Amino acid sequence: MLLPLLLWGATMHEQKWPEGETYLEYLEHHALPLKPLYYDLDKEDQKLTEEIITGVRYQTLEDGNGTIEQVLIPVNDELQLHLYRDRAGAYACEILPIISETKRESFTITIESSPYNDIIAATGSTRVAQAFVSGFKNSLNFRTDLRKGDPLVMVYEQKYRMGKPFAEPKLEVAMIEMRKKRHYVFLNSDDRYYDEKGREIEGFLLGRPVQNARISSRFTKRRFHPVLKRYRAHLGMDYAARSGTPIHAAGSGTVVFAGVSRGYGKVIKIRHSDGYLTLYAHQKSFRRGMVAGKRVKKGEVIGYVGSTGLSTGPHLHFGLYKNGRAINPEQVVQVTTRKLGGVQLQAFEQTKENLSREVDLYLAAAQRPKKFAFIDTFCYIDSETCQQVPYKEEVLNNETL
Repeated sequence: MLLPLLLWGATMHEQKWPEGETYLEYLEHHALPLKPLYYDLDKEDQKLTEEIITGVRYQTLEDGNGTIEQVLIPVNDELQLHLYRDRAGAYACEILPIISETKRESFTITIESSPYNDIIAATGSTRVAQAFVSGFKNSLNFRTDLRKGDPLVMVYEQKYRMGKPFAEPKLEVAMIEMRKKRHYVFLNSDDRYYDEKGREIEGFLLGRPVQNARISSRFTKRRFHPVLKRYRAHLGMDYAARSGTPIHAAGSGTVVFAGVSRGYGKVIKIRHSDGYLTLYAHQKSFRRGMVAGKRVKKGEVIGYVGSTGLSTGPHLHFGLYKNGRAINPEQVVQVTTRKLGGVQLQAFEQTKENLSREVDLYLAAAQRPKKFAFIDTFCYIDSETCQQVPYKEEVLNNETL
């Protein structure tokens, strides 16, 4: 039988993860046992606990005496930590897939002040506004060329978790008309963005952090391990290289952390523009002067490949984050922008035609945006298996599913 967590005198709390708090500190602050909930985990799961994002919403279930029964903590868009207390009173931790629903959203508005401010006013979402503006950042000047009344259209995918927008929106097509001329950004089948002429949009382009190194492990948000029979994630790219090989800053920015963590060993984090952050883990040593606050340039040596932390051999674990969420570095690591040609261009032209036709339809219909409403959250768990089940808005009070 499936019952809401608010039955049996239990209470579910939703909170935001505190800034600067580690997973181990969270366990200590709530008097939860460290051994079963951290030290008994394998090294990959231990490293995954370091991916918890400041401000992410997590849920805690407490019984009538205030004892924590279950905790659900998202670590990326696909996986979450599930801490639970079994019937014998012992605690355990497992990795579960996040149950979410992906919806395709679209809207058109006319400019009143700026695309960023007007999209926030219409949708209530800064993430949607950022996704639109980022696509045109290096090609258009909204300050000088935009006029009041100019139309814009946006089509994107949005994940919803327990009724609320979750994770970054994925832009499919954006159009803005300026001085009677339309400008587009299209998502192509290669997961990169291009303008109407098939030229790649030059956004945040990274240099390779280790030169001439072999990629030994690629990025994945969620993978079910066929042998271990459990979900795993690898939120970055591993470059195998000899110990002592120089590590280069993938982009210009400011060092925000240079120190040691249990999972990543000696690690440097660099903050870049537009909400990007890069992470360089398992280093043997840092280059002299690498401290928080130091400005670095793209290509500058920041440290040296090693095997510190939870590592099985010399390599660089390279992570890329956008507004705190891990994204695939392979989508942005390159030297120069690309221009499509041949068969690839023909396929893109078909994609462009289909998406442009959609833009025309939304303009004609004056498709209004969805205003994001934040509703009360209930999290449902199978009382027999302690597994999360899909959120159902129609469930009321003491009704069972």
